[in-house]
Amino acid sequence: MNRKLAFVSAIGAGLMMATVAVAQTAGPQASAAAPAAAPYAGPSKIAIIEYEQVAAATNEGQQALQGLQKKYEPKKDALQSLAQEIDTLKKQLQSAPATMTDDDRAARARDIDTKEKQLQRDSDDASAAYNADVQDALGKIAKKVGPVVLKYVQANGYTILLNNTGAQGGLDVMWTVNGTDISQAVVDAYNAQSGVAALPPSAPTAHTPAAAAHHTTTK
Repeated sequence: MNRKLAFVSAIGAGLMMATVAVAQTAGPQASAAAPAAAPYAGPSKIAIIEYEQVAAATNEGQQALQGLQKKYEPKKDALQSLAQEIDTLKKQLQSAPATMTDDDRAARARDIDTKEKQLQRDSDDASAAYNADVQDALGKIAKKVGPVVLKYVQANGYTILLNNTGAQGGLDVMWTVNGTDISQAVVDAYNAQSGVAALPPSAPTAHTPAAAAHHTTTK
């Protein structure tokens, strides 16, 4: 399951729990006595939200991302160290004297190639592990954000809620008229409810550990 699908599942679970809670509050007798609701005939009021960005923007999300940065800091440093070692070996080979034998030159080139492949594997593994941890951490927050979203749209009279997943996120948002982006409002509402304090202004943003050790090979 990719990251977008995981967030859709988490969001759906959160909204479903909130909807069930509303139904349970009404009670079976109230449901039986209430007449069938007439179809809504008024103008649609559209709310637009970016769930993934909202989960990450909450104080809880920022703390989770900062914790993952610290967790992967040693791996990032190791990748940077290996990348620097490869650069040094390449410079040494390029500046090697003409008297170096072909066998010695070939051996050094093979060593560089081996280390480059190791760097690529380690970078891929670190990226996959980091992204999985981010997905898990923010997915849990997205589930808790769901009821806050439902409460907000109901309290403010919205009739349509659209999740804007971006240009590459599919067809969740196909067309809107005067849609209102409620992302920041939901972030504020969730932060107030969760009680989690905001990070200091100087806190760094999350980066994939492999990105810091990105290494371009030239042959």
